[in-house]
Amino acid sequence: MMERAGAAGISKIYMPAIDSASFDDLLHTEKQFPNTCFAMVGLHPCYVKENYQEELDKVQAWLKQRSFAAIGECGLDFYWDKTYVKEQNIALEQQIAWAIEYKRPIVLHTRNATRETIEVVAKYRNTGLRGIFHCFGGTLQEANDIIELGFLLGIGGVLTYKNAGLDQVIREIDLKHIVLETDAPYLTPVPHRGKRNEPAYLNLVAEKLAEIKEIDLEEVARVTSGNAENVFKN
Repeated sequence: MMERAGAAGISKIYMPAIDSASFDDLLHTEKQFPNTCFAMVGLHPCYVKENYQEELDKVQAWLKQRSFAAIGECGLDFYWDKTYVKEQNIALEQQIAWAIEYKRPIVLHTRNATRETIEVVAKYRNTGLRGIFHCFGGTLQEANDIIELGFLLGIGGVLTYKNAGLDQVIREIDLKHIVLETDAPYLTPVPHRGKRNEPAYLNLVAEKLAEIKEIDLEEVARVTSGNAENVFKN
């Protein structure tokens, strides 16, 4: 997979955390592929359960030990289960506080909760908080609200899906507000939809974006890569 990524011109891979069980694998992969793979640290909203405070303590312990590319994935997810909505909000606010304290970007997961997440982030205007609304699939109004907060839109394989409608939104968004992503192993772009996603397929998203914008693929690669470099800079 890493060889295919390299052959496809993918030079850096930013890896989101899920919960404490994912940390060792992330750090091992980072060590295996230095200067290519970069670990984040965080607690994903789908993994916010009754032990969420214990999980947050582990995130904080790691933040005190070393630097990470970003804090994430964190955010709000009201799609699968609303049992821990209150706890999800507490976890999100805590991770935002750490992002500000440690001057790291934050990578936000939102599902059936885009507006709610925007409202939380809006409370932290002018604090230096920055980051990405990962796997964006919302409305043009939501996209503009996110941009106004200084955040980038993470665009992946959904852009290639015929009936998703994301292409119509992205057509109206300046390239300077977009980063490309895979969400591997999920949301594989056409023509591999339904199969396991991987970084090499990022080019398929870039090609679709170039088609929508009616610009050269090289321009898409240059601008979106520059956006990613800028948000993840130390």
